[in-house]
Amino acid sequence: MEKKNILKGVLFVGIGASIYGMLATFVKMSYKDGFTTSEVTTAQFVLGFIGLLILNLIQTKTSKKQLSKPTSKEIRMLMLAGTSMGFTSLFYYIAVQYINVSIAIVLLMQSVWFSVVVESFIAKKFPNARKIIAVIIVLTGTVLATNLINMEVEIDWHGIFWGVLAAASFTMTMFTSNTIATHLPVLRKSMTMLTGGLIVVMLFLFFAQIGPLHFEGLRSFYLNFTENTQHIRPFDYSIFWTYGFVLALFGTIIPPILFNVGFPKAGLGLGSIISSLELPVSVTMAFMLLNEKVILIQWLGIVLILFAIVLMNLPSKNEVEPAKAYH
Repeated sequence: MEKKNILKGVLFVGIGASIYGMLATFVKMSYKDGFTTSEVTTAQFVLGFIGLLILNLIQTKTSKKQLSKPTSKEIRMLMLAGTSMGFTSLFYYIAVQYINVSIAIVLLMQSVWFSVVVESFIAKKFPNARKIIAVIIVLTGTVLATNLINMEVEIDWHGIFWGVLAAASFTMTMFTSNTIATHLPVLRKSMTMLTGGLIVVMLFLFFAQIGPLHFEGLRSFYLNFTENTQHIRPFDYSIFWTYGFVLALFGTIIPPILFNVGFPKAGLGLGSIISSLELPVSVTMAFMLLNEKVILIQWLGIVLILFAIVLMNLPSKNEVEPAKAYH
């Protein structure tokens, strides 16, 4: 692989990760303006789908060669895999209602060691010593980054719960997106997967906000576990022209395209290391725009997590294949 192509790949992945790292800060800002999780995710996925649809049509019309089309089985598999994208956004955005963005992104990064566990089950093989050490470093870094050793700190358990679910869902997104229908053009594959996520988000919107919640138990669950509000109000369509465009660009259009273009050039191992930039970018954005307090010990935890990702993706002497991505 030429150095020039590797550099391009690193640049694409780095920009994509940095943009994705900004996303949670804008979500938090939208909450401060009174929007709900269902409104935020609906705007992001609907506008993101429209954007990818337009880009697909342009690519189809301008392409000089016949583009690969997914089979009906591949469409079903991609849509099913794409539901994890919808769940990740929902869980992650619910989490940031209860906890700081700087803590939520750390919880999302638990996908690093979740991936090790999933891979060990799939391969039916115990992870090697380096991966185990990396997992221990991630867990240690998490304790520091969330400032749990300070006994005076209080972290809402709702946020922890939804943050961990987001990490689990994000882990499934990473595995499925790298194994299903890899022969398809980037835009076509991304749009098909996004369709699955859009279905999840629209179902959540119906049951959470616009549908008739006659069952008191379901209403109680929604209020107690998904929204810090006292009532369920009608959908606010202004989300589409206030935050929707930015959320769609930063969450469902630009990063996936840059990742899919950059990873093949940079390589899976190096690409995974560079993509971890979203962690410090997200924390820095929250610090600058949301005035979230991030103390020295939390930065130390973040550095440990980044170090663990690098350690996990460095190629081993005994490995012929490139290191597998865990982010």
